[in-house]
Amino acid sequence: MSTSDLYDELRPRAFAIAYQMLGSVSEAEDVVQEAFLRVHQTLGRDEPIMSPRAYVATLVTRLAIDQLRSARVRREQYVGEWLPEPLVTDPTPAEQAEIADSLSLAFLVLLESLSPKQRAAFLLREVFDYPYAEVAEIIGGDVDSVRHLVARARANVRERRPRYHATRQEREELAERFFAAAERGDLAALEALLAQDVTLHADGGGKVPAQSQPINGRERVARALTFGMSVLPNIGVRVQLTEVNGQPGAMAFDADDRLVAVMGLDIDEGQIQTIHSIVNPDKLRHFDRVGDLNALVRASRRPRRQRNSEEQQ
Repeated sequence: MSTSDLYDELRPRAFAIAYQMLGSVSEAEDVVQEAFLRVHQTLGRDEPIMSPRAYVATLVTRLAIDQLRSARVRREQYVGEWLPEPLVTDPTPAEQAEIADSLSLAFLVLLESLSPKQRAAFLLREVFDYPYAEVAEIIGGDVDSVRHLVARARANVRERRPRYHATRQEREELAERFFAAAERGDLAALEALLAQDVTLHADGGGKVPAQSQPINGRERVARALTFGMSVLPNIGVRVQLTEVNGQPGAMAFDADDRLVAVMGLDIDEGQIQTIHSIVNPDKLRHFDRVGDLNALVRASRRPRRQRNSEEQQ
């Protein structure tokens, strides 16, 4: 089988592993490209690859572990709260790998609490269903140590994962009611859709104004949402519902149809438990056209006479 054929067959799984390891589309793509470059070089030396699937999984996982170790140093210096880069999951390579249930932004944030090796062992075993022996070969180690890594990671993640999984229809209906209430500024309707301990996370990366710490609690989150959503029409931004990382969410576009924000919702027991808003343009670059939300906000704050003069020029 040629390198091209291997790439077409194995890339979806390779990307899914790398993305869930790193929480970054751009970094995952770099890892996948490097892995397949090494596959090409190995085949070019006429060295046999007994199991391309296992070989690529090993390369991607080990590259991702190294990448994650260096990325964590950068994330410690990140301005504000760091959130994963979002995926709009229709279609994406990750969706083709059929692991949407483990793609949610909330789940990826949970994985940040694990060490790189824990994260790799947990994902390979619990999400991608590799046998313990194969996980040990991939990450380097013995089966007993891998079992220990997975058990500790599973306990860490299980405590904070949603207990109730809504159907796709229930999630979509709840999302429609949520965004409609937020756009109307209907505080009471919005609060009714939010869990008592709901949390709102935002990632501006210092590029776009966003709260530096999560906002907790139904009333505070509802007020923040109604204020933020009420601003959007005034700066020419429209909201389009979609799936974000396999969960209900929305994309926000400026007047020139450039993406300026992505919001994902996580639902538990029929209410919205967590909201993630990504407005850092650097985390939206993998989409086709990205706008400048910060420029729109600044322009809206200028006196109307000045804005009219600029538009006429």
